[in-house]
Amino acid sequence: MSHSSVQNELGHRSLTLPAWEVKAVTLQFLLLLSASYVLPAIAHATGLPVRMFLPMHWPVILAGLCYGWRSGVVIGLSAPAVSYMMSGMPPVFMLPAMTLELGVYGFAAGFAREMLKLGWFMSTLLSLLVGRVLFVGYVFASGAVSQTFIAYMQAAMLPGLVGAAGQLIALPLIARRWVGRK
Repeated sequence: MSHSSVQNELGHRSLTLPAWEVKAVTLQFLLLLSASYVLPAIAHATGLPVRMFLPMHWPVILAGLCYGWRSGVVIGLSAPAVSYMMSGMPPVFMLPAMTLELGVYGFAAGFAREMLKLGWFMSTLLSLLVGRVLFVGYVFASGAVSQTFIAYMQAAMLPGLVGAAGQLIALPLIARRWVGRK
C-alpha cells in the first residue's frame, strides 16, 4: 500500500485517514483546539500579526487534507465559535464570514483529496483559492466592511499572502507525512 493512501472499510484505497477511530477523533479535537485557541493565542501573545500568519487556517486545512472533507468542514465551521467562546475573538461581526471561510477551507481541502483525488499541493491550493474567494464575496455581499474593494484587499488580503504561501509550502509536506505514517 502506498504511503499516501490507506484502505477504507470497504477495501478501497483512500487518500485520507479514517476519521472515526479513537486516536483520529483525539487528534482532530487537538486540531480544533489548535485552530480555535492555541495558535491564535500564540500569535497574539508574540505579536505576530494574525492577518499575516492566519493561525486558524493551518489546522483546519490540515484536518481536511488528512481526515477528509467531513472532518475539515466540521473543524472549520466549529473553530471560530469555539475561539470566540474561549477568547472573545474573532470579533462578532467577523464570525459569520470566518465560519464560512474556515468551513470552506476544510471542506475544499478534504474534497479535493478524497473525492477529486488531487495531490497534496493542488488540494491545498484549491482550498486556499476557494476559501478566500468565498470569504471576500461574503464580506462584501453582507456589508461586513465599509472599505472599498481595493482598500480592503490591501489591508486584509495582501498580508495574508505570507501565511497562504507558508500554508501552500508546509501543509502538503505535513499532511503527506501525517497520512504516510498510518
